[in-house]
Amino acid sequence: MQLKSLCTLAALVLSLHASEAALAADTCDRACLEGFVDRYFDAVIANNPAALPLAADVRFTEDGQRLVIGDGLWNTMKAKGNYRLFVTDVPAGQVAFIGTILEDHRDPAQSTPALVAVRLKVENQTISQIEQIVVRNENAAKNVDAMTVRPGLLATVPQAERMSRAELIKVSNLYFSGMQQNDGRGEYPFADDCDRLENGGRSTNAPTPAGEKRPDPRTATNYSGQWSCSEQFQSGLIHFVHRIRDRRFVAVDEERGIAFSFAFFDHPGGETRNFETPDGRKVSAGPVQPWTWQLAELFKVQDGKIHEIEAILQRSPYGMNSGWSTWEEGMSDQLRDVTME
Repeated sequence: MQLKSLCTLAALVLSLHASEAALAADTCDRACLEGFVDRYFDAVIANNPAALPLAADVRFTEDGQRLVIGDGLWNTMKAKGNYRLFVTDVPAGQVAFIGTILEDHRDPAQSTPALVAVRLKVENQTISQIEQIVVRNENAAKNVDAMTVRPGLLATVPQAERMSRAELIKVSNLYFSGMQQNDGRGEYPFADDCDRLENGGRSTNAPTPAGEKRPDPRTATNYSGQWSCSEQFQSGLIHFVHRIRDRRFVAVDEERGIAFSFAFFDHPGGETRNFETPDGRKVSAGPVQPWTWQLAELFKVQDGKIHEIEAILQRSPYGMNSGWSTWEEGMSDQLRDVTME
């Protein structure tokens, strides 16, 4: 009986070790997830879907359109660019990326740079979801390609100061809600050093051109990229961003304090361009025709404040859907935490 018990115990230990090994094999850490992005781009460059471990039901969208794997960017991407920014969500098995690529020609001198935002979902070492937007703005891509990632976006938040996934998303969404509300009185959780880059250009705290006077947020009738994050929102001059919808937070890096989102900014045009600021200034601003921005935007949040904002964006058909939401979800301005779905 004693020998039988020892054999049973040994078998149990071996079974536990086997289960732990299988779990380790299925777990994808930061390096693993970021490696999947490189493997993905290598496969796209070669236009070889067979080079990737794809789930049988893998889903792929580009610029909001569901496509067959091997179509779209797979036909045109020729090389990776220099700019690489990851938002890696190990618990969710998701990784988001903003960077530069080259299209059209394998010779870099003859190729065309573009911006790309990609989200991959990795389950059991296979890719089950691929979502990307490709911003084909050559000048913006050149600017971003020459940039280095801001140190704050790479800095690890001390363990004791880290915010939860829910808190990071909540604070980040206050940016969208405050911009849409546009009453100059919202909750604006901006740190004093908050800065925003859009398509590689500074859209806050930009230097005042020589010979010009910095606009005064209290009297101006158009908001300015020379203002701070707080000044822009407090001015009440962003009324033309009528609706910010399909706010999908798709990756959260708690270690670095970053939340990554896809969203749409709607500008209806017409009479919505005409409004009165909270202090009585009458303003007409924004696109004349209905206009939607499709964007990927990330937020660095620490101590409950937004420090860094980075986005790439492009014009899309007005009212467009992401391809990952129902029509009702896509038209809603409510935030959605889809990181763990």
